[in-house]
Amino acid sequence: MIATKERITKEMIVNDAIKLYPDTIGVFSKFHIDSCCGGAVSIEEAAKRDKADLDALLKKLNEVASGTR
Repeated sequence: MIATKERITKEMIVNDAIKLYPDTIGVFSKFHIDSCCGGAVSIEEAAKRDKADLDALLKKLNEVASGTR
């Protein structure tokens, strides 16, 4: 049986999302989210800090994570 990975939520830490789904790093870059030095915060905090649309970011992250880009 294959374990299902978790859905990306606003509460998830940026670096944790990237560890679970490495392809999401491109999404964070597209939305100008600092995923290097600023990756130790929640996706919600990072979106606020970097002035990104949280809903659009989460939608795209989950599309990439599920392989439906």
